[in-house]
Amino acid sequence: MACEASVSPTLSRSLVPYIVPAAQPERLDFGTAPLPRRATSRFALLLSLWVAIPAFAQDSAAPSTGLQRAVVLTEYAPLSRSVEVARRLLSPLANLELARASAKTALRLQAIDLTQEAFTVYVPVKQPSRGYGLLVFIPPWQDAHLPAGWAAVLDDFGMIFVSAAKSGNEENVLDRRIPLALLGAYNMLQRYPIDSDRVYIGGFSGGSRVAMKVALAYPDLFRGALLNAGSDSIGDREAILPPADLFAQFQNSSRLVYVTGSEDSWNVQHDMASQASLHAWCVFGLEVETMFRVGHEIAVPYAARRALAALDRLSSDGAGKLSACRARIAGELSADLKHVGDLLDRDQHHDAWRSLTKVDARYGGLASAEIIELEGRIGSSR
Repeated sequence: MACEASVSPTLSRSLVPYIVPAAQPERLDFGTAPLPRRATSRFALLLSLWVAIPAFAQDSAAPSTGLQRAVVLTEYAPLSRSVEVARRLLSPLANLELARASAKTALRLQAIDLTQEAFTVYVPVKQPSRGYGLLVFIPPWQDAHLPAGWAAVLDDFGMIFVSAAKSGNEENVLDRRIPLALLGAYNMLQRYPIDSDRVYIGGFSGGSRVAMKVALAYPDLFRGALLNAGSDSIGDREAILPPADLFAQFQNSSRLVYVTGSEDSWNVQHDMASQASLHAWCVFGLEVETMFRVGHEIAVPYAARRALAALDRLSSDGAGKLSACRARIAGELSADLKHVGDLLDRDQHHDAWRSLTKVDARYGGLASAEIIELEGRIGSSR
């Protein structure tokens, strides 16, 4: 393959197709530090983010209302750029690996070719005075359809619905499901007058778990999440914490509504763990809507109605409670970082690395600068 000469020799040749440079690529300046000796299999996931996109197209179609199927969107968003997805959703060490691996290779900007994608859109006929609300929905299935009975609910709330085809559980999260959701949101914001305080992400089952990741990473776009029968705890490899400024915004203003059937015992247990995790990380704008005598099913209309109403009214708890909680986390982080530094001071580099990876997974973007500094100390001591 013609581009192999420019790829770091520490990378597997099987990864080369993911990082073929574009004809006129935009170089991304990640720094010039050498590749770490600890190359991991995460490269396969990290580098799959980078694929080609077509030139930007202009959308001249007039906005439509009602149910629209197989809609082709045209506008690309800065927030859906692969480097931005990585910055928000990957840990500091994972971003460092990606940066070093790509230091000599021009990477393409977006993971999605919108000319090959189709979306289902529902737009209520009546526009609210402050603009529409927006619900971006990530499904577990491959087709894009409006759940039965939801149209009347969306009409009552003046809320646009958009969902991408081929974004189900079998698709890659970072290079398809999340970018498709971001592009769906961006294009709706370009086409319709939308109230920015009523932009929500949602999903069902595995799609709900992805929606939670998106809500955590993009609180500057999505003000809340409808989590229908699927959730995770945050502050681990399943849901890395984003950079500190974004996480502060998530704590301050995000609203999360859990909608799960009472007979869906597996997800009820995971919801409880997820809610406890959010409280431990100082996120208090939560509400639970239980569908009684319902199993693992998408929200029935009455539950969807209650969930949207909850999203519109929820607010976080008082600043005093949040301030005390943040102080606790800061103390825990400081102690964990000090532990890594003490191990390095005692020349226990293997134990220091192992402890640093735990800090990386737990605190993610909250400790980016400290993690990178400690990684550099570990690397220079070998």
